[in-house]
Amino acid sequence: MIEIELDGKKVDIVEGSMIMHAAEKAGTYIPHFCYHKKLSIAANCRMCLVDVEKMPKPMPACATPVTQGMIVRTKSDKAIKAQQSVMEFLLINHPLDCPICDQGGECQLQDLAVGYGGTSSRYEEEKRVVAPKDVGPLISMKEMSRCIQCTRCVRFGQEVAGVMELGMSHRGEHAEIETFVGQSVDSELSGNMIDICPVGALTSKPFRYSARTWELSRRKSVSPHDSTGTNLIVQVKNNRVMRVVPLENEAVNECWIADRDRFSYEALNSDERLTSPMLKQGGEWKVVDWQTALEYVANGLSQIKADHGAQSIGALVSPHSTCEELFLANSLVRALGSQNIDYRLRHAEFPAAEGVRYLGTSVAALSELQRVLVIGSNLRKDHPLFAQRIRQANRKGCAVHAIGSQAQDWAIPVATRLLRDSSQWVQALAEVAAAVAQAQDVAAPVQATPGAEAQAIAKSLLGGERKAILLGNAAAHHERSSSLLALANWIGAQTGATVGYLSEAANTVGAQLAGATPGANGLNAGQMLAGALKAVILLNTEPEFDSAAGAQAKAGLTQAQMVVTLSPFKANMSFSDVLLPIAPFTETPGTFVNAEGRVQSFHAVVKPLGETRPAWKVLRVLANLLNLPGFDFESTQEVLAQSRGAMPADASHADAHLLSNASHHSVDLTPAVKQPVTASIYALDGMVRRASSLQLTADAKVQEATP
Repeated sequence: MIEIELDGKKVDIVEGSMIMHAAEKAGTYIPHFCYHKKLSIAANCRMCLVDVEKMPKPMPACATPVTQGMIVRTKSDKAIKAQQSVMEFLLINHPLDCPICDQGGECQLQDLAVGYGGTSSRYEEEKRVVAPKDVGPLISMKEMSRCIQCTRCVRFGQEVAGVMELGMSHRGEHAEIETFVGQSVDSELSGNMIDICPVGALTSKPFRYSARTWELSRRKSVSPHDSTGTNLIVQVKNNRVMRVVPLENEAVNECWIADRDRFSYEALNSDERLTSPMLKQGGEWKVVDWQTALEYVANGLSQIKADHGAQSIGALVSPHSTCEELFLANSLVRALGSQNIDYRLRHAEFPAAEGVRYLGTSVAALSELQRVLVIGSNLRKDHPLFAQRIRQANRKGCAVHAIGSQAQDWAIPVATRLLRDSSQWVQALAEVAAAVAQAQDVAAPVQATPGAEAQAIAKSLLGGERKAILLGNAAAHHERSSSLLALANWIGAQTGATVGYLSEAANTVGAQLAGATPGANGLNAGQMLAGALKAVILLNTEPEFDSAAGAQAKAGLTQAQMVVTLSPFKANMSFSDVLLPIAPFTETPGTFVNAEGRVQSFHAVVKPLGETRPAWKVLRVLANLLNLPGFDFESTQEVLAQSRGAMPADASHADAHLLSNASHHSVDLTPAVKQPVTASIYALDGMVRRASSLQLTADAKVQEATP
C-alpha cells in the first residue's frame, strides 16, 4: 500500500493502481466516459484530466499510476479548465437531438455537459454525419453520429463477451465504430453494450422510441431463465413492462445480464398471452370464469380419484416456476394421495434423490478458478454469465477442459477437448479417472485406458489450487447421469476439485428443495409423459418443447381423461381440457434458488394481465375446493416459510446440509442409447420462445435449422 494526497485527503491505495481507483476509494467523482471498472483502460476520452503536482500538464486519472506521496487535485482551475476543453471538443460534432434520443435522461454526456459544457460553441463548421448500420434485431446503430469513440463497446466484446464484433475503423474525424464488412452483432451478451454506452449511439431496438426514462418506474426482480439468478431492474410504464436492465450484484451477475434476460419481456405483451380461463367443450375452446374452471378441475380430479385411484393423478411442473408454486403443487398432489410429481421433464434417468444437486461452489468463485473441466455443456449458450466468469478466470491463467460431442465455440481458449459421442461420455470420463489413478498411484474406480486428451486433463486437474468439475445440462439429462456424477466425484476427491451442476433452469435447485420429485412408488416424468396417468396437471410447462419426449409427449398426454394446463400463455391447446391463466414472474411475488443455493425472493412489478392470477393462489383455491387441509396461506412469505420449515439463520441461502452432490451409485460403462435432450439458448422456456426479437437472432435461426 502507498499513500497519496487527493484533494487534501490522505488515501491509501494498492501500488500499481491508477488515480481513478484512488478517487473511487475516497468517494471523489472524476468525470469520465471511456473508463469502466470492468474493462481495460483505454484513456480515449481524456475527460478525466486532473492536476498532478510537479506534472507540467493535466494527466488522465484513469491511466496515471499512483506513486508514494503524489499530490492530486481534481477541482483546481487547471483540472477544471482541462475538462471543460475536452467537453468542448466532444460536443463539436455531437448532434443536438437530445429531445428525441432514447438515452435522454440517463446520458453521461448530457449530465457532464451541464457541469463542464459552455453556453455556446465556437465552432461553426458543419457537424459530421455517420451512416447508420444494421447489426441485428437487438441493438440499434442508427444514430452513430452521437458516438464519442470511447470504445467501451469494443472492449466489452473483446474482454467480457469474448468476441470482438465491433471495432474502430479510420482515423480522426472519420473514425467510426462498426462491424467487420457489414456483419451482425450476435453475442449472447450483446445487450450490455447498450448499458455501457455513455451516449445514445447504441440503443435497444425493441425499446426504441417507446418511452422516456423519467416516465418509467424501476422495480427489482430476478431472472426466470437460467440458473445464474441474475438480478434485474424491470422498468414499467402504465402497468406494462417496457424494459429490463441489470441490477448490480457482484456475487451473482456483477453488472451484466444475458440477452434472454434483457429481451424476453416482449413475450409478456404478446398476443400469445392467456388472459382468461378456458374450457374445451365439444372440441372448441370457450372462455369461462374462474369459478367455473376451478370447479370443473376439482370435480374432474375427484371423479378420477374415485374411479381410478389417487395414483392415476400426477403433475408435471417446470423448474422455471417459483418455490412457492412448486411447493403448493407438490402439497396438492400428495394431499390427494398421489406421489406423482416431477420437474425433470428433459431427463433420461431418474435416480432416487440423494441430495439437492447444485453448483458445488459459489458463482463468484468461478471467476477465480485455476482449472475447470466442463462435461456435457454448450457453456457459452447454456449459461452465458457462468461462461463470462470462466472467461475472466481464463484471462488470469485458468486452464479450461471440456468433454462433449462436438467442438463448440465458447469464445474461450479450451486447453483440451475430449470429444466423444454422448453415448461414450461415461467411458471418456472413466479414462480421465484412470489417468488420475495412474498419476496418484491408486486404484481406478473402473478399468479404462486413458488416451492423450484424458492424460492431459488429469495432469492439469492435479495441478493448481482452485479447481472445479462442472456437469452441464446434457450431463444432467444423460441416460448415465448417475455414472457421470460418480466418476466426477471420484476425480474431484483425488484432485481436490469441487464437483457441481451448472443447473438448467432458474429454479432447478428450488424444485428439489420443494420436493417436486416422485415419492415412493411414484411415477417419474418419463412414465407420466408416456401416458400412465388419467389426470395430468401441467404447471408452467409445454411438454412438447420442454421434455425429452418431444412431439411424442402429445400422444401420451392425449390418453389422459383430463389435462389441466396452468400457463401464462395459450399452450398445450391440442391435448389440454382446461387452460388456467397464471402470472409470469413480473406479475407475481415468489422465490428462485440459483445454482449455488442462493435464495432470492422478488415482488410483482405489474398487475396481472386480464383475468390472470398468481399460480400459488390458483393452487391454494383448487386445494380448498377439493377440501384438502393445510392450504390456508395468505401470502407467498407464509408458503415459503412452510416450505423451508424452520428458517435457517442465513435465510439468503438454502440449508447447507441439504445441498449435496454426493452419489452412491456405481459406474455403468454400458453405452447410453438415448441422446441427451437440451434446449438451445432461445428455446429454453415459454417466455424466451415467444420473445419476437430473440427469435430473429442468429442463434435462434441456428436452433431452427438444427434437427
